[in-house]
Amino acid sequence: MKREFYKKLMVLVLPIAFQQFMLSLVGASDAVMLGMISQNALSAASLAGQVMFVFNLFLAAFAAGTNMMAAQYWGKGDRRAVEKIFAFVLRASLAVSVLFFAGAFFAPRLLMRIFTSDPVLTEGGIVYLKASAVSYLFCGISQIYLCIMKNSGHAVKSTVISAVAVLLNLFFNAVLIFGLCGFPAMGIAGAALATSIARAVECLWAVLDSRREGRIRLSLRDLIRIDRELERMYWKYTLQLLGNQLAWGLGFTMYSVVMGHMGSDAVAANSIANIAKNLLVCFCIGIGNGGSIQVGNELGAGRLAKAREYGDRLCRLAVLGGAFSGALLLLLSPVIIRFSGLGSQAVEYLRWMFVVCSYYLVGKSINTTTIGGIFGAGGDTRFGLICDTVTLWCVTVPLGCFAAFVLHWPVTAVYFVLNLDEIVKLPVVYRHYKEYAWVNNLTQEAVCG
Repeated sequence: MKREFYKKLMVLVLPIAFQQFMLSLVGASDAVMLGMISQNALSAASLAGQVMFVFNLFLAAFAAGTNMMAAQYWGKGDRRAVEKIFAFVLRASLAVSVLFFAGAFFAPRLLMRIFTSDPVLTEGGIVYLKASAVSYLFCGISQIYLCIMKNSGHAVKSTVISAVAVLLNLFFNAVLIFGLCGFPAMGIAGAALATSIARAVECLWAVLDSRREGRIRLSLRDLIRIDRELERMYWKYTLQLLGNQLAWGLGFTMYSVVMGHMGSDAVAANSIANIAKNLLVCFCIGIGNGGSIQVGNELGAGRLAKAREYGDRLCRLAVLGGAFSGALLLLLSPVIIRFSGLGSQAVEYLRWMFVVCSYYLVGKSINTTTIGGIFGAGGDTRFGLICDTVTLWCVTVPLGCFAAFVLHWPVTAVYFVLNLDEIVKLPVVYRHYKEYAWVNNLTQEAVCG
């Protein structure tokens, strides 16, 4: 039984974790290459990238809702329901993509003023946003296609498409930033343009692959004639997921706003610390996402006791994964610092930030697996919304702002306060998990409704 569980889990976790790692690698390459130009270029791109981060919050909520519904219906064997879900989620994703494209292209200065008052960083960020604006449109389409692939037995192909897109991004980063292969050196604009090219290729490939035999296909009929009952159920849970994502993500973005007003050294160090965290948390995200699909399959098939057993195993695995990630970060920190290209003050900030990140990763792993994975698999989305809203907006964001702008604490002390969120909520998350409110068969609920 255990061998079967871990075998199935790894088939999902490894491709998803690798896909997350490759995506994080793009941010790492931007930081390394732009850092070779100047620390200001690195900081400007990092702050402009917060707009994409907020956009990804919407996509993450749409994808989590799709995982929740599609995994259960796929486990039940209802392919037609998955096709209908695909259609109305893609329509919603496209609508949000158009809004972010318009903001990045037509109002980049307004967006940059949210994150920094430094005129040099603002101008660099404007260049980045305008050059990367079209990538929002491609990303909004491709991510829903790739999400459906993962939930319909094609997680490996989804990973291949993402990985190739990332490799293209890395290649064009080097070519366009530094002016290789006869291209002009474009600096920060080159990094943004490389992202747009890679996203375009990813989108085209995902759409073409969906036309192959055996794939979940998008039909014009499903786009026009939405299944209102399925859509009602989807939004019933997904709006809470979206609220959760926005509460957490906008709170997390506030961390960058605070650091953005504490000087370019703080911004640069925070950028490198976040990139390192994102690279090392990939396996933990894979456990959460893969576990969500696996638990969802069992819930949809009506095997509730088995789903509960799977949840217990996932939690134990999350603790181990988080501890390993934190230890690995401490081990690699001297190497990362050496090649970061930061000034002496930023390096000193970064050294202490890595210490904070090491224990943060343990909490992040557990909470990603439970709140983002297990709870969502059974439609238990309200808890995450309340938990993250209270933790971030009533505790860490106010305390962080107070420490930075009223008490004028040092950068590393403020960073410590801002990164307490994943630790503070652990006791409440554990208690809620043990209540097993997430053990629900949503497909049965749809029939009853």
